[in-house]
Amino acid sequence: MNAEPAIELKGISKAFGPVQANKDISIRVMPGTIHGIIGENGAGKSTLMSILYGFYKADRGEVFISGTKTEIPDSQAAIAAGIGMVFQHFKLVENFTVLENVVLGAEEGARLRPSLSKARKLLTELAREYELSVDPDETIEELSVGHQQRVEILKALYRKADILILDEPTGVLTPSEADHLFRILKGLRDEGKTIILITHKLREIMDVTDTVSVMRRGEMTATVKTSETNPQALAELMVGRKVLLQVDKVAAQPKDKVLDIQGLRVVDDDGVERVKGIDLNVRQGEILGIAGVAGNGQSEVLEVLGGYRSATGRVTLNGQDIDLTGRASDGQTRRANGICHVPEDRHREGLILDYFAWENMVFGYHRAPEYQRSKYLMDNRAIRRDTEEKMARFDVRPPIPNLAAKNFSGGNQQKIVLAREIERDPELLLVGQPTRGVDIGAIEFIHQQIVELRDRGKAVLLVSVELEEILSLADRITVMFDGQITGERLAADTNENELGMLMAGITDTSGAA
Repeated sequence: MNAEPAIELKGISKAFGPVQANKDISIRVMPGTIHGIIGENGAGKSTLMSILYGFYKADRGEVFISGTKTEIPDSQAAIAAGIGMVFQHFKLVENFTVLENVVLGAEEGARLRPSLSKARKLLTELAREYELSVDPDETIEELSVGHQQRVEILKALYRKADILILDEPTGVLTPSEADHLFRILKGLRDEGKTIILITHKLREIMDVTDTVSVMRRGEMTATVKTSETNPQALAELMVGRKVLLQVDKVAAQPKDKVLDIQGLRVVDDDGVERVKGIDLNVRQGEILGIAGVAGNGQSEVLEVLGGYRSATGRVTLNGQDIDLTGRASDGQTRRANGICHVPEDRHREGLILDYFAWENMVFGYHRAPEYQRSKYLMDNRAIRRDTEEKMARFDVRPPIPNLAAKNFSGGNQQKIVLAREIERDPELLLVGQPTRGVDIGAIEFIHQQIVELRDRGKAVLLVSVELEEILSLADRITVMFDGQITGERLAADTNENELGMLMAGITDTSGAA
């Protein structure tokens, strides 16, 4: 292996006003390796890589590519230096085809047809070589998230990237899609590409990387060979203290039935039945987890219960019927009845990203008496004061109520949503993908908050594609496949193999180990 680093950063510092995102960071990434960068949300990982890709300009420091000092004022300079980046939130035009997205910004001349013809041929070769098969004529909006990510990787390879940066690449992938991505990354590494993998998931670091660097609060705390470390040691380096990698909870003591669902059916706008007459219930003092591969009806169940999708069947909360017509006022009625909802997609359903944190912290609850100054005016000072207290309790970083939601990291955005909903002390908490895109320290905290709610006698309905999370957090697990319930198990009496079979629609699990 060439002894010259593929990338070397020396003394990189970057501040956004009073917030020091990167502080005197130095790192060496060797060619032909997968180099992981981990750290808590807000540790500065994405900022550092955005500097390398030319999205931000460092206040101080130097960048070397293959031993040569390189100025990277913008992303075009990064691409010219052989760097490609796949962002956590994809940069694709949804109504363009795969082929058009790959060529976009890399056209050769005024006539588009020759560029498209050349790209089609090269895409076929790249797809075959790296297991990145995707239909070049399909529009982006018709692709699964996993296939959209392949398009982003193909875009970088089409531009001849030798260094590929992936920012939280599995945050929106199913387990099987994540496994396929890792096979792709190992194939790219074996072909001599250099991969930088930004992630908060320790299992991914241990499974796929050769070297790992740890960041904490804007500084680089360690770089080690992956084979010479373990998840517990990395977690301590990330957080600066010992971290519980398993949920610490006593056995549930379920009592009266809070939520009762009978014969729930959901039909989408195209007339396709997404939920096919399911029955389930959740009791006081328990967490019911719904496991399943994304797209099998569990999201629709949350949307119906949250009040923004219509359905048929019968749903009761503490014995009282819930309206299933999906009217605009239903969400407000649900909240008044004690149902709080942490949606699966915080960007689309949980936050307005251009609004301040204090504004996001009261969405849905802005009519509460404690936020009213008069019949017609809200008490913004009281809302900001309340936001400061919630930010402190939920360790939101930075703790600045007047910062726009889009300027927080994904994990801190999630904490804002969780604080808003959990602090209302609901009778029933609906929570979808509670730790998607969240670091290990925040995961521990979020799990603790959900368990504490359960221990206060509240009911929790949890939807997660992370089987490990479902098994460790839920007391009882229902599995959905193709809009139906394929089985129900006590978490203590099952395992990933059995749940995986039920998730695939195999109801005879007698052979599961």
